[in-house]
Amino acid sequence: MGWDLATPFIIDLQVAPEDIDGLGHANNAVYVSWLERCAWRHSQRLGLDLTEYRRLDRAMAVVRHEIDYLAAGYQGDELQLATWIVDWDRRLKMTRRFQLLRPRDGVTLLRANTTFVCIELSSGKPKRMPPEFLDGYGPALTGG
Repeated sequence: MGWDLATPFIIDLQVAPEDIDGLGHANNAVYVSWLERCAWRHSQRLGLDLTEYRRLDRAMAVVRHEIDYLAAGYQGDELQLATWIVDWDRRLKMTRRFQLLRPRDGVTLLRANTTFVCIELSSGKPKRMPPEFLDGYGPALTGG
């Protein structure tokens, strides 16, 4: 597979009828929901699920998406979405990189970067990452 970086975390997706817009392809808003799904599943795999977020009174919240839509996805397409944690300051911010591929023909449909900031759930304000975030997200950091 033509992944941009080594050791991706990957989820499988299929373009469903409800993902299709008036132009006959997957709507761009659907891609954003897929990014969120992939990031969340990766966090869960790293041991940082919603229960842990609530226990710690911390969460990683999106502050910026940068998305390059490179090709369209169509109903029934089988896709794979990969993510990597490519940057973080070990305090507040973390950046994930994403790549969406259609394995059938090897076409990359999307590349994206999402910046997250650690927030305190009880106040919604930025707050330093707890040690559990450093321990969970740290080993997943890759060059990018």
